[in-house]
Amino acid sequence: MYKIEENLEEVAKSIKTADHLIYLSFPLLQDKRILLKAVIKIKETINKCINSILRFEYLNKKIRLYKDPKKNFKVFKDTCSTKYNISNQEIKDIIELFELAEHQEKSSMEFMKDEKVIILSENMKARQISIEKAKKFLLLAKNLLKKTQENLEINIKTQKPL
Repeated sequence: MYKIEENLEEVAKSIKTADHLIYLSFPLLQDKRILLKAVIKIKETINKCINSILRFEYLNKKIRLYKDPKKNFKVFKDTCSTKYNISNQEIKDIIELFELAEHQEKSSMEFMKDEKVIILSENMKARQISIEKAKKFLLLAKNLLKKTQENLEINIKTQKPL
């Protein structure tokens, strides 16, 4: 349990950092690295929330975990998301964020255009991150943290001592 609570504390701190980057730093400096850093930070926080949920459910013997992160995400999506009141739209947004972060990681070039960061892959396929999209992902992270904390606190309180 200690590791789960520690993860959720880190998530709360990371969300504050991403919030600061999106609402204060980026509008002031208009630097693509700030927006990219915020989006990557949000992805990491959502990943930690998902891992906390999976770890909790695994410790309570409700799910099985795999070495493959994609299989674990499928378990999260299929088994845990409804229990934690995570909507299908939120799942789609999480997938979009993860794909965007992966695309950025593999990208060969990034540049600013009209207050958007354009990410080009090696085959010149473009993806873009706007400040609005970053704010949407930040709100998603905040909601996921709230739902995770609410559900885990309820479960922890009703949990029998080991």
